[in-house]
Parts: sequence; C-alpha cells; structure tokens
Amino acid sequence: MKLISFVIPCYNSQDYMKKAIDSILTAKDDVEIIIVNDGSKDGTINIARDYEEKYKNIIKVIDKENGGHGSGVNAGLKSAKGKYFKVVDSDDWVDEKALKDIIKTLKKIDVDMFIANYVYEKENDIKEMNYLGILPENKIFGWKDINKFPVSKYLLMHSVIYKTKLLQDIKLELPEHTFYVDNIFVYYPLPYVKTMYYLNVPFYRYFIGREDQSVNEKVMIKRIDQQLKVNKLMIDFFNPLEIEEENLKRYLMHYLDIMMTVSTILLKIENTKEAKNKIKDLWDYLKVNNPKIVKKLKLANITLGPRFIVVPIYKIARKIYKFN
Repeated sequence: MKLISFVIPCYNSQDYMKKAIDSILTAKDDVEIIIVNDGSKDGTINIARDYEEKYKNIIKVIDKENGGHGSGVNAGLKSAKGKYFKVVDSDDWVDEKALKDIIKTLKKIDVDMFIANYVYEKENDIKEMNYLGILPENKIFGWKDINKFPVSKYLLMHSVIYKTKLLQDIKLELPEHTFYVDNIFVYYPLPYVKTMYYLNVPFYRYFIGREDQSVNEKVMIKRIDQQLKVNKLMIDFFNPLEIEEENLKRYLMHYLDIMMTVSTILLKIENTKEAKNKIKDLWDYLKVNNPKIVKKLKLANITLGPRFIVVPIYKIARKIYKFN
C-alpha cells in the first residue's frame, strides 16, 4: 500500500500543473499521484498522460467530463489506494523537504488526521501559517488536548491530510459544479476524527495572485451564490451544540463563525439591494435551521454592523493576514 494518495484536480492547468506534480514526485514510491483531468480544453490531458507513461508505478490519470473541483476530489477519493489522502490544487505545490519529513513521520504513527503548516505566496511576499500554541507538537493527540484557535487561524484543506479509510467510510462526497467546497472537505469529517498529529513544517505552498483565482475578492463576490450554498450546507451538516467534546464543539463553531463572516463581508462589499437581501436570507436560514447558535457566532454578528465600519476593518485584516 502506498503511504499517501495525492489527488491533483486539473482544469485547463497546462501552464502550472507540472510544478505541483514534480514537487510530489520527490517522494517516489511512497506516494501515488492521481491526476484528475476535469474536462480541460487545453493541453492538460496530454501533460498528464506523459507523466503517467513515464511514472507508471506512481501516477494514475483520470479523464472525466467537467464537474468542478469537488467532482475531481470525489473521483480521486474513489480511486485512492494510499493509507492517507491529500488534495493539492494544480496551481499550488508542496515543499520537498517538508514532504520528506511528513513521510518519515507517517511511517511511524497511525492517526485520523495529520496537520502541517501552509504558506501563502503572493508577489514575492511569503507568510507561513502555523498552529504553534494551538496544537501539541510531535505527538499523537485528541480534541481534548488542543487550545483555542484565534480568529485568524483555522484548519484548511491545505493543512490537513486525512486517513483515506475515514473519508471513504463516512462516504464524503463534495458537491459538483461548486466552488469553495474545500471548506466542506475539511469541515465535515472533523467529528469523526479521534486522533491527530501536528508537524511544524512549511508543507503546502499556496499561491495567490492569478486574476481568475477562486479566492480573488472580485471573483468571490461574482461567485457569492456558490459561497452561500457551501455556507448553508455547513449549517445543515450537524448542530455543533450537540457535539459532546467541548474543544471539538468550540472549533466547529469557530469555523462556522468564519464562514458566516466571510459571506456577510463579501455581500457588504458588493453593497447592492440584492446583496442586502442575500445577507438577510443567509441569517434567516441560520435562525430557522439552528437558532441556538446565532448569538454564539460572535465575529459574524459584528459584520452585521454598519458597512462604513465593517468593510474598512476587513480590509485592514486582509493586509495583516494576507488572505485574498
């Protein structure tokens, strides 16, 4: 059995996918790389096939009709044979030394979720996001052992490696033709996670800067309906207040708070009558489906304040924490 299944969903990725693939190939036979061509219209499939031919024992190509990022992850998960499962976007890459350290560690332990740092790279500006002081280092731990997450930090698809069997057992399936499903990928399995391990290495390299990138603020506003769809799905999954483990409950609330904050802020920036109606619809949805947690989402509730206060604060935070 391979140690890690890396899935790279690709759509029109010919200009940058090689960097992602090559960075993982340094792990050689410890990994399998599943390249999912999601109906690309450029040379993506040709590049993928060339890699598959050259690295037959490592690389597998899935060629499918376009279904969106979530569909690519779903296809990869169904095909994955590795003990652990990791998604790498085709315009990102992994740090080779950190990957070596992670493989060395994973060979010695058995956990449901492995966590490492991720690095924002934007216009020669680099910021590493770590979990020091929040998660215990270099030991297996559970939810009872973690500390409170600050507002600026939460677990992303970039930072987690799940056990493949866990994801397959809970039948994780992401929505098709929908952006921002990475939030569902990292959020939905959390109540099923019992054991974790954190390694303080700069593993995932996350590039920000392309104009068409899904995390570009203008693009997010344009696709706000998909953000709202994911937000509502996360409200529907489970009631965090029914989770018995206090630290897990607190973290799930924290993540949902962040999601509600992002959705509300983006609509505040758009500042149209339709956007204002969408804010009301989102919060009404939360009140109907989970009224007990409405007042507990402290950060998100702040964003319901006056636009002339909320938006400037958001822009300051964006500069400090370098998101979008």
